[in-house]
Parts: sequence; C-alpha cells; structure tokens
Amino acid sequence: MIAWTGLSKYFLAPDGQAIQVVDDITLDVQRNEFVSLVGPSGCGKSTLLNLAAGLDTPTRGTVLFDGAALTGLNRAVGYMTQKDTLLPWKTTGENVAVPLRMRGVPRVDCARMVAKYLALMGMDGFADYYPAQLSGGMRKRAAIARTLIYQPDCLLMDEPFGALDVQIRLLLQRELARILESEGGANGKTVVFVTHDLREAIALSDRVVVLSARPARIKYDRRIPFGRPRDPLSVQFLPEFDVIYKELWDALESEVGKGTDA
Repeated sequence: MIAWTGLSKYFLAPDGQAIQVVDDITLDVQRNEFVSLVGPSGCGKSTLLNLAAGLDTPTRGTVLFDGAALTGLNRAVGYMTQKDTLLPWKTTGENVAVPLRMRGVPRVDCARMVAKYLALMGMDGFADYYPAQLSGGMRKRAAIARTLIYQPDCLLMDEPFGALDVQIRLLLQRELARILESEGGANGKTVVFVTHDLREAIALSDRVVVLSARPARIKYDRRIPFGRPRDPLSVQFLPEFDVIYKELWDALESEVGKGTDA
C-alpha cells in the first residue's frame, strides 16, 4: 500500500546548510500490515510519515500509495500526530466530527457516526465535554476516534501514546488493536506506527523496522510471528517476546545517542 523507493530527504538549516534526514530508504508496507518504525530521536521517522501523508516531498526518490506516485496531499490516509491537536473551543463530539464536516457529511449522519466511534473508544457520555475537561488518556481516545471516523484504509500514527503513563498506554494499546481489527475485518487496517517503545512496537506490529541515527537508513527489519487477533499485553509474556526484544535492542543500541532532536 505504501512504498518509499530510493528515498532521500534534505532540509535547510537556518544558516542555509543542507541537512540530510533520510538516506536512500526503500521500504514497502503491504495492505493490512501493521509496521512500526523505531529509531533514535530526530532520525527521520516522522519525516517518513509526513512524506506518506503528502505533507512534504522527497529530495530524491518516490513515495507510492496504492501503486501511484504521490503528487500532493494524501487524503486516503488518517494521520495521528504526536500532539492530539483537539480544537479547544469545540466539544469532544464536535472535534471527532471535524473530518466528516470537512467532507460535507450531513449533521444527522455526523451525530450518528460520532456516537458510534466515541462508544468504540469507551467515551459514551463525553461528547459534550471540552478537551480541557478530559484526561490525557481520554484526549488520545478522542483523537483516535477522530482519525478513524472517516474510515481510512491506512493509518499513520506518530507516537500516539508517547506522553502517557504505562497503565494508560497498555489500555490504549489494547483498545487500538481491538478497534483496528474490528474496523478492518480479519486482517485489520494498514498502519505505520512510530514509537520509541520497543515493547509497544513488538506487541502491536506485524513488522518492526529499526532505523539508524540521522540520516535514517534501514538498520534491521524484523517480522513479528504473533498471529491476530492478539492481546498486546498477553503476548509480552510469551518466551519468543524477549528473544525478539533482544534482537531489536541489539540493532538499536549502537544508534542511540548518535541522533539529535534537530
């Protein structure tokens, strides 16, 4: 569904110097596959998502979506950024409805869909709350509902649970796995997921791709053997889990500290 082919990306620093963020990456994500990207801070993970969303263009190489080269904004994906970006002056229900309203969906249908997706996220009764009245975990649930409500086939998720405590993260990982599988059928939706948490990556993914320090190159690509449906918490107690964790950490350890947050 997504293919970054021979892709390199440079940005201009304030002093005019060209900084290479991504170096000759070729990576395919198949339909209905959940792929996590891990790597040091600032190595280019978010850049790859921005390129897949059509928010930026490569310096060299191409980005294909469903076999066609991207030439502008990719409206076929749902993109959940690191910040939940809920609009503070709108209620939770109004925030979740934003993608539908932008597509001209009638209000009656919007209300029905909002109720459905808030219920899926365990947020019945919170439609009239404003973001400032919600906990961090509930804001993330609302952001996920807003990303899913227009039913994109592909989701780009940039550290969606990064700022949450461990217990809430585990609960939301379970909710995400359950909803993606119920929404996308037996095989789920296509997901590209950025995280710094190796355990989270293994628990949720079909593949985990380790990127090097900037400029990002593919350091390791590991298929995860756990079937679906799966419980992201239960799989962490399987003997194979720690073996996979060690493999990924061995690939990542030498890169940590090389990258910067620039």
